[in-house]
Amino acid sequence: MSDTSAPSRGWAIWITGLPGCGKSSLARAVREVLQARGGRAEILEMDARRKAWFPQPTYSAEERARAYALLVDEAVALTQQGRNVIIDATAPALTMRQAARERLQRFAEVHVRCSAQTAMRREDARPQGKVMAGLYRKALERKATGRQFEGLGLVPGVDVPFEENPQAEVVVDGEVEGVEQARDKVLRFLARWT
Repeated sequence: MSDTSAPSRGWAIWITGLPGCGKSSLARAVREVLQARGGRAEILEMDARRKAWFPQPTYSAEERARAYALLVDEAVALTQQGRNVIIDATAPALTMRQAARERLQRFAEVHVRCSAQTAMRREDARPQGKVMAGLYRKALERKATGRQFEGLGLVPGVDVPFEENPQAEVVVDGEVEGVEQARDKVLRFLARWT
């Protein structure tokens, strides 16, 4: 017989996709509705976390692997406390997301799928902030000319492939589905846990 006084474990969803696909907008929209309904979820945003863990990030493959391991550790710790987590992170290698799946009891992957061209257009419109402005443009220029940009690491979709998960629990068509439509799709999935 289980101890009913113990807090129930939380859930975690990982919103993934190319930089600029709309992950952060979707994460905020889902959290906003959950809060309006009296629920709670914490957003673990890789861009913000990376800068806390690595104040001078190099975006090397080794640093990226360490950052994703730390992100998974944090999500596991929070869900074990009964908290719900929305992970907002590209995680281009499927193994990065699978590491979370293996350790989290209630876990789902939400893939915001869009073309690299769409992601580039959206990312180019984003001001400098948590990530470098003009990320794709600079990565493509570096690839074509060898020109180096300070602080520009490996860019998913240009320097490293983004590995899709054919078993992702929720797939959003970022080309045609707006934030509200995508949010509602995620919330319908989460209804089984909330």
